[in-house]
Amino acid sequence: MNRIILFMFLAFGVINSQTFRFLNLETSPRAAALGGTFVANTNDVNVMFYNPAGIAKLTATPVSTSYLMHLEEINSAYVVGSRFFEGYGRFAASVQYVNYGTFTKADEYGNQTGEFGASDLAIAAGYGNELGENFYYGISLKFIYSGIDSYSSTAIASDLGLMYILPETKWSFGFSVLNLGTQLTSYISETEKLPLNVRLGFSKQLEHLPLTFYASLNKINETNDEFSQIFDRWTLGGEFRFSQSVSLRVGYDNEKRNELSLGESAGLAGFNVGFGVFVKLYQVDYAFSSFGPVGSVHRFGISTSF
Repeated sequence: MNRIILFMFLAFGVINSQTFRFLNLETSPRAAALGGTFVANTNDVNVMFYNPAGIAKLTATPVSTSYLMHLEEINSAYVVGSRFFEGYGRFAASVQYVNYGTFTKADEYGNQTGEFGASDLAIAAGYGNELGENFYYGISLKFIYSGIDSYSSTAIASDLGLMYILPETKWSFGFSVLNLGTQLTSYISETEKLPLNVRLGFSKQLEHLPLTFYASLNKINETNDEFSQIFDRWTLGGEFRFSQSVSLRVGYDNEKRNELSLGESAGLAGFNVGFGVFVKLYQVDYAFSSFGPVGSVHRFGISTSF
């Protein structure tokens, strides 16, 4: 029963009535450990999922992939890479996939008639370049597919982003509009909105300590009864580099903590921790994310650069 409830939450978006809710899932372990505060990141190819303007700041040819065994054995994986083309600029591409497993099919009388599966897929291509001195822009276009049994739904969307960097003081400011698009085909007849997410954030690398601090406001596009409720959807993160080989990360998501609270108890909901280990040309990342009374998930990923 818990698995069915979780599947409905992710696939159907019962809270916001959105089919493609899987687009809100964190992708990389590094970003997840930092609470998803990646809108102003400048040195990770996974920034494509949070702010395509960050693509412009990448170097070499980075590639990253991750696997997540979600709650109740829901599987999720992704791969993303970026490359610079002389005379054109820097491009990136990604694939996200979620498999919800197998479920028992039954008719209106409760008679079992077989099994069915469900999955989600998003394929994207992005581009980033310089708009002015220390000012960058980016855009990505994506095709989205969601399937349940013999039914399916498709959509197209774009992510837009801006980034401004102060290299002397190591400040970075990011703004992004994610999942701006429309549904092409629906499961039955009703057309649903995509999970639009407008984000604003910054990062700051401290001068005398190997610590980078991240913060962001999320879903600032959503309507609220009170303007102050915008500030309920914030995230914080910090990354401490012990050496060139090891980094420790912590993050907090205030919205997740509020959503996952049961009565007065929230446990560790919204808290995330993780680390990165650099081995030769590879970076291995791990993140632990708590969903409070619901459970917790472990993310593993590996990145390299050519």
